[in-house]
Amino acid sequence: MATQLPGAGRPAPRRGRRFGWPLLAVLVSWGLVAGCGKAPEPAATTGNLYLELEPTVGTAPLVLGPTLYPTGNGEQFTISTFKYYLSNVKLHRADGTHYAVPDSYFLVDAGQPASQHVALHGIPAGTYTGLSFVVGVDSARNVAGAQTGALDPVKGMFWDWNSGYIFVRLEGTAAASATGRYKYAIMGFQRPYNTLRTIAPAFGGATVAVSPEHEPEVHMEVDVQKMFVGPTPMRFATV
Repeated sequence: MATQLPGAGRPAPRRGRRFGWPLLAVLVSWGLVAGCGKAPEPAATTGNLYLELEPTVGTAPLVLGPTLYPTGNGEQFTISTFKYYLSNVKLHRADGTHYAVPDSYFLVDAGQPASQHVALHGIPAGTYTGLSFVVGVDSARNVAGAQTGALDPVKGMFWDWNSGYIFVRLEGTAAASATGRYKYAIMGFQRPYNTLRTIAPAFGGATVAVSPEHEPEVHMEVDVQKMFVGPTPMRFATV
């Protein structure tokens, strides 16, 4: 596991061990890039925590455009669009309590590198043993009317006022598709079509210490290939 941050400021990226959990059909694996271990806990103050979300297709970096990728079930495809919502971030402590990051709604876009680096500001100083977040947009925000920021409909992730937001959007080309193209939009916040998923990876026994002088970064990989080889594999020839 990565070592404790040696000094102040945001650390340069470093990779640690990785663990994986399904994110809808997309795999997220993570590593503590910096800031693991113990650090002094100052009283009544805050710090920052950073999330780095790296899009991949299997072991390859995701590149938008003509690059061909295998699905794992014999088909090939390219990717022109890959976006998803990450929201309702919580940081968990060893005593069972947690800190809910207020108004934490982020649109992560493979075509916008800056969106793949999420900064969580004003985190209460302390030691955390895990994090959790929702893939998608919760029901309250889905029915709250016009939104701003990451939830602004101009972002291209709002379907209509009945269905609400698209949680995961994947588009591109595939020779196996009848039209040569494909568009996947994962959405729905009401039963029986509730596709909201909470992801809660523990830190594998490690901890993350947050303070004004100690700003850790958590690295996560989002593997698009897992959408095609999950429990219900998707095939372009049948959509």
